[in-house]
Amino acid sequence: MGHEARPVRQLWVEDDRGRNRLPDPVRTAAVRAVLLTSVTLIQAMVAFFCSVTGSWLAFPLTVSSVASTVVATWSVLDVWVTRQVWRQRNGVVSEPSSVARQARRERRRQERAARSEAKKSASVKKSARATKTARAEKTASVKKGERVAGGEPAAERAAEDGRVLTDAA
Repeated sequence: MGHEARPVRQLWVEDDRGRNRLPDPVRTAAVRAVLLTSVTLIQAMVAFFCSVTGSWLAFPLTVSSVASTVVATWSVLDVWVTRQVWRQRNGVVSEPSSVARQARRERRRQERAARSEAKKSASVKKSARATKTARAEKTASVKKGERVAGGEPAAERAAEDGRVLTDAA
């Protein structure tokens, strides 16, 4: 009957999937709301004790407690609004079903299509310029009276066919 060693239980166990840290603007608003709420609660408690003891500070503290309650409520609403604004600007949750992720994919797809369309139109313009240059060179050679395939000047062949040569440039 030996003394068997028991496994040591850890006091702190890391959770595999913890909550993500709040974004900076939301965390700042939350800290501000907690501080304002705690000051308001302390002020209300002091106002209560002052009114119980009949101190002259009871009335001013009660009035300022009401004002502080309004401010604290506003700060809590500010946390909620800041959180919603951050979500709209930076995406919703990081899940495959996220609306923001789908919108981002669609935007990237459209940008890729626009880039490929721009490349195609640039290559079409480039080939159109090359064709235009070739026509201009051909027209210039015709004006000089150079012979083309067939052995006779291009102007004479055009006259026989009933065509009029113009400058394509």
